[in-house]
Amino acid sequence: MTVIRLLPPELINQIAAGEVIERPSSVVKELVENSLDAGATRIEVDIEAGGARLIRVRDDGGGIHVDELPLAVASHATSKIGSFDDLEHVASMGFRGEALASVSSVARFALTSRARDQDAAFRIEVDGGKLQAARPAQHPQGTSVEVRDLFYNVPARRKFMRAERTEFAHIDDLLKSLALARGSVEFRLSHNGKPVRIWKAARDEQAQLQRVAEVLGDEFPAQSLRIDHAAAGLHLSGWVGLPTASRAQADSQYFYVNGRLVRDRIVAHAVRQAYADVLFHGRHAAFVLYLELDPAGVDVNVHPAKHEVRFREQRLVHDFLFRTLHEALAQTRAGLGTLPATEPAPMAGYPYAPPAPVAWPSPSSQSRLSLGTREEPLADYAALLGASPSIAGVPTPLPETAEGEAPPLGFAIAQLKSIFVLAENAHGMVLVDMHAAHERITYEKLKAGRVTSNLRSQVLLVPLSIAVSAKEVAAAEEHAEALVEWGLELSRSGPATIVVRRIPALLEGADVAQLSRDVLSELAQHGSSRRLQELENELLSTMACHGSVRAGRRLTIPEMNALLREMEATERSGQCNHGRPTWVQLSLAELDKLFMRGR
Repeated sequence: MTVIRLLPPELINQIAAGEVIERPSSVVKELVENSLDAGATRIEVDIEAGGARLIRVRDDGGGIHVDELPLAVASHATSKIGSFDDLEHVASMGFRGEALASVSSVARFALTSRARDQDAAFRIEVDGGKLQAARPAQHPQGTSVEVRDLFYNVPARRKFMRAERTEFAHIDDLLKSLALARGSVEFRLSHNGKPVRIWKAARDEQAQLQRVAEVLGDEFPAQSLRIDHAAAGLHLSGWVGLPTASRAQADSQYFYVNGRLVRDRIVAHAVRQAYADVLFHGRHAAFVLYLELDPAGVDVNVHPAKHEVRFREQRLVHDFLFRTLHEALAQTRAGLGTLPATEPAPMAGYPYAPPAPVAWPSPSSQSRLSLGTREEPLADYAALLGASPSIAGVPTPLPETAEGEAPPLGFAIAQLKSIFVLAENAHGMVLVDMHAAHERITYEKLKAGRVTSNLRSQVLLVPLSIAVSAKEVAAAEEHAEALVEWGLELSRSGPATIVVRRIPALLEGADVAQLSRDVLSELAQHGSSRRLQELENELLSTMACHGSVRAGRRLTIPEMNALLREMEATERSGQCNHGRPTWVQLSLAELDKLFMRGR
C-alpha cells in the first residue's frame, strides 16, 4: 500500500479542469457565464484555430477590483455565494469558483479588468499555474479574459481535441444557446479574425422571436405556438414547434431553468408525453422554453458542468409542463391561425390585379351530413366503451362565421382521385387528406366517449402475481386509487410482489405483467404514468383508422363540407393519429409563383 499524501495544488486544479473543461467550448461557457453574472450587456467572443490557439471573451460588466484579481483565479473563491443558505438559493450562472482556476492550470491565461470605481485597469497573467503580480493596463470598464494554447501542458488532453471546424461548431452551438437564454444581451462571435455571428440585444418579444428564428430557422416562428402560463409558483414561457415542424434529430430543443440551459429527464419525459398524440414516430419536437421558479425549488449543484439540475418537487414540475404543453397543442385546429398570403405587386408591362372577393354562402346553408351515413362502424366501438352509440356521431358545433365570410378551411369544390378534398378559402386553395382528417376526428370523439363514460374494467379470472422492485410496490400502494380509476387494480402481496386483479376492458388480451411493470416503473420514476392511457389511445387510434372514411370513396360536396367543418372544430386536427399532416394551404401568391404570373 502506498502512503496517503496530499496532492499538489497544480495537480488538484488539473483534475478539476478535467471535470469542468472538456474542450474549448467548455472554456467559452465558463467565461461567458461569468460575464453574464457580472451584468454585461455586450459580450464579444474571439476564437482562433477552433479555440486551441486563442479564446478571448470581453464584456462591459461590473469588472473586478484590482485587490480581488488574485482571488479570481484561486480555487473555490467566488463572490456569488458565501453560506449554505446561498447555495440553496443560487440565482447566478456560476457559484463554485473553480472555473478560472481550472482554466488557468491548463493554458496560458491572462485577465484584464477595470471595476466601476477604478480609474485604471489592471492585468494579471498565469502560466503553468504560476501567478504574476497585477500591473496597469488599458481597458474600458469590464473584463477581458484571454486563454492561449489550451492544454499545452497536458499533451494527453490535447490529443483528444477534434478538428478546428468541429471545435468551432461546438462553440457556435454554445453561443446560440446562451444568446437564446439572454435576449437582452448583445453577443458577437468571430473566428480567425472574421465576424461569424452578431446578435443584437432584443428589446421586446418580437425582437426575441427574431433571435429565435436566427437560431432555429426563419420558418420556426410561423410554425410555432407562443406559451405563457403560470401556476403553483411555476412560470413557463417561450415557443413550441407545431408537430408538422418536427425534426429527425433532437437538435432544436432548448429548455432553460431560471436562465440556465439544462438537460433533465423529467423535462424530456413531460415534453415527449405532451407530443405523444400528434408527433410522427421517430420525430422530435423543436422548442425554446423558459421555466421560472423559486431558486430554492431547484438544485443546480448536481453536475460539475452544471448541465443537469434536480427539482425538489419533481412531480409538480412534470405535471405542470405536461399539462401546459398538452393543452396548448390541443388548441391547434386545422385552418386556424392561417395568415393571409402576400399578394404579388403589379409589375411593369403586366396588368396583374388580385381577384375580386368571393361572395361566400352562409355557413348555415351548408348541409350537416354525417360521414357515417353509408357505413356506421363507430357504434360498436362506442358500445365497447360503455357509452351511448350517439357519442361517436355527435355533431360538433360549427365555428362562428359571419354572412359572406369564409370559414378557415373554406368550402369544398372537388375531390381528387377519391383521396383528397380540394377547397377554396380566402387565401387560396386547401388540400385535405380526407382519410387522415376523418381519422383524427373519429379518434378525438372516441377519446371523448371514453372520458365521459364509465370506463369498463375486466376482472381477471385468476389474479396474476408479479415480481417487482420494492420501490415499485411502494408506488403501487401510493397510487392505488388513481390506478383503479383507469381500471387497473393492483395490491401488495409481499415485499417485492404485487397481485393484478383487474385490467381495463379495452386492454383485454394485453401482456398484463409487462403492462403493470411499465406503469409502476413510470410511477416510481416520475410520480405519474400515462402508460395505460397511451395503450388505450393506441387501440382507439386503430379503431378510428378502421372506422374512418377510406381513400377511394366518393364524397358529395355536402359531405366534404361537413368534413371541413368538423376539422375546424376538432382538437389537434392538423395531424392524423400518426402525426402526419391532414391538410396544406396553397396561397394565391404560391399559385402565382407556380405559373410564373407577374413575371
